[in-house]
Amino acid sequence: MFHSPAPMPMPPAASQVAMQRASGAALVEMIAKAGRTHLADLWQSGSAKAMLPRIHGPDPEVVFLNTAGGLTGGDVLRYALDLGPGARAVATTQTAERAYTAGGPEGGRASMQVRLTLGPGAHADWLPQETILYDGAALSRRTRADLAPGASVLMAEMLVLGRAAMGEAVAELALSDRREVWRGAVPVLVDPFALTGASLSLPGTGPRPALLAGARAVAMLALVANGAEDAAGPLRSALAGLEGAEAAVSGWDGRCLVRLRAADGLPMKRAVARALHILRGGVSLPRVWQI
Repeated sequence: MFHSPAPMPMPPAASQVAMQRASGAALVEMIAKAGRTHLADLWQSGSAKAMLPRIHGPDPEVVFLNTAGGLTGGDVLRYALDLGPGARAVATTQTAERAYTAGGPEGGRASMQVRLTLGPGAHADWLPQETILYDGAALSRRTRADLAPGASVLMAEMLVLGRAAMGEAVAELALSDRREVWRGAVPVLVDPFALTGASLSLPGTGPRPALLAGARAVAMLALVANGAEDAAGPLRSALAGLEGAEAAVSGWDGRCLVRLRAADGLPMKRAVARALHILRGGVSLPRVWQI
């Protein structure tokens, strides 16, 4: 006998709805064998994925991606790359990461963690594409590289305030972005960066869609390796007279640091590409990069 279905329950009031949050983790482990680097293990869950595209370069590329399409309040994302002794790899992201409006005080911050673990003599290039920060975004990110003796790392990070072509202005923001490089129990590079709505405004002038003397985009590149300071001179020459961007370079004791600021994301990324050409010895950018 046919029975009509029970009536569907009424949805809860909007104030009672708990917004769904995205979470994901991706771990890639690689080892060196017969002079080449090979995949040893890959683990992924949730919205985090990792791909190893077929390329013609000397080192394999690991491409991380967030299938959630961006980060908002309460999201949690973790990427990890583990390289065995003598292994070499380039890690990047499929596209620009986007940090959207956190969703009010109850939304909380999005959290992103990147961990690079390098065995003796290993080398990693961590070259994610830019992170676009939208008005109202709240993001805490920490990138840490742990180096065994003889290991080296090249790290880059790019931040863009909104999309200039869309007329977007960023007035409210809560960003904590921290990068660390350790050798054993010793920190050799610690680079914290924080940005808030107060940083983007001046008393009596209202919101400013910029930071750092009118720039909308900033970048940091760091090479930690034996003799890394030798790259400072060539970098200063290559980055002199940039169009739409400014650069400062320092090198000391096995470290080379580049800071960039630009009017928008495109001139910044072009400047970063020029710096990476020097720091990577002319090796091509990751295949998925878009300039």
